[in-house]
Amino acid sequence: MLKTLIKALLAVLIVILVVMIVKTFFFTSKQVKAEPADVFSVDAKNVVRHLSDAIQIPTISFENEADFKGADFLKFHKYLERTYPQLHKKLQKEIINNYSLLYTWPGTDKNLQPIILLAHMDVVPVEEKSISQWTYRPFAGSVADGFIWGRGALDNKADLLAIMEAIEALVEKGFQPKRTVYIVSGHDEERGGIQGATKIAALLKERGVNPEYVLDEGMVITEGMMPGVSSRMGLIGIGEKGYLSIELIARSEGGHSAMPPRETAVGTLCKALDKLINNPFPARIDGPTKYLFDYAGREMSFAQRMIFANLWLTEGLLKSQLQKGKTTNALIRTTIAPTMLEGSNKDNVLPNVARAVVNFRILPGDTPDSVIEYVRKTVNDPSVEVKPLIKQVQGPSPVAGIDSKSFLTLQKTIRQVFPDVVVAPSLVIAATDSRHFAILTKDVYRFAPMILKSEDMARLHGINERIAVDNYLQMIKFYRQLIINSQI
Repeated sequence: MLKTLIKALLAVLIVILVVMIVKTFFFTSKQVKAEPADVFSVDAKNVVRHLSDAIQIPTISFENEADFKGADFLKFHKYLERTYPQLHKKLQKEIINNYSLLYTWPGTDKNLQPIILLAHMDVVPVEEKSISQWTYRPFAGSVADGFIWGRGALDNKADLLAIMEAIEALVEKGFQPKRTVYIVSGHDEERGGIQGATKIAALLKERGVNPEYVLDEGMVITEGMMPGVSSRMGLIGIGEKGYLSIELIARSEGGHSAMPPRETAVGTLCKALDKLINNPFPARIDGPTKYLFDYAGREMSFAQRMIFANLWLTEGLLKSQLQKGKTTNALIRTTIAPTMLEGSNKDNVLPNVARAVVNFRILPGDTPDSVIEYVRKTVNDPSVEVKPLIKQVQGPSPVAGIDSKSFLTLQKTIRQVFPDVVVAPSLVIAATDSRHFAILTKDVYRFAPMILKSEDMARLHGINERIAVDNYLQMIKFYRQLIINSQI
């Protein structure tokens, strides 16, 4: 009987192994073949100077709205007019809500859906105490060591100016698009885009604009950041996590700390936070994350491909590995991050009220309502008030198509300009202006043709923000090729 059982077990294992090998054998690359991009050259010295000059105009989105300096944004508008005269002659320019920009390049075929290219003009502030740590001053626009340095070099003036350089060059050559092209540049993306991108999206909806696709920042070309894939990866964000902050409020009798009650507000609050932190949302490999591994896994060694080709068996193992890293963990679950704590303002006084703010980045498939309900059930304490911060609620974006003509156009263009790059769909874990344009089309993509290594990620909103000169020239080439490819 035992021998029969062992034989049966071995037979099952052999069948499983054969199935895994066969599935892996057919788990082949999804990369498209693309002919080289059109030969195109720009005056490198001039275009680099243009970005350098743009960085020197401090279009800052301050957290305190009272600190907003509209004059700097208007100065930036004038700078764009002087720098791209052909673009401003050919395209229709509108100023939305005083500071945001909407350009329209009319196409010759009104039956073709337009495309929308987004790139915001505002930048985050630089902390005064960090300035001494910058290699070059953050608003000097220094060009040195093969890089253009300064706030906005990555986020997001390089993108905006690359788009404009590409269109300026196309206009000069007499190119006329069949498909209308819109350029959208918001002035408050770093504060949520409520006054800029939101207003423009609503205006375009009112005008009946139904774009073929929308392209904004969000993902980039990564180098050495995907274990198992030796090539650089061009990640196209096809979805964006949602955003929600929740207050946890505990109350108790205040008084002198020398005579504390059995339960204090701080103690109650800490118990609630402990429950949340130790009960994370369930991990899921689906949606954009599953697509990412489907594309990336096909470029790995046979042994690694076997894991991704057989998620029906290996998903649990993969989840356990992914949740060990903070970036990969964020790809597979709604994350929980306590960010603010408030109690007494004196060390020997018991507070009547203790308050915490917990930030959640919501995975597609979850919703703000389901997150709030999860928090209430997990805390499971009627003495702790669970209160969402309504002004900061944003559900996950719809997921854009990967079988659409638009995705194929993006994939092809990336491969034309960066032939060695493996292209894959991905999930954006931060927030961009693109989410406001979901009211116009499902096909909203998030990709900027910047090449970044893992150490470069800290430069975003951080110290020593910079873009390589060679990469910036490639960015211009990418947008020119994308506009041409999109005319089909």
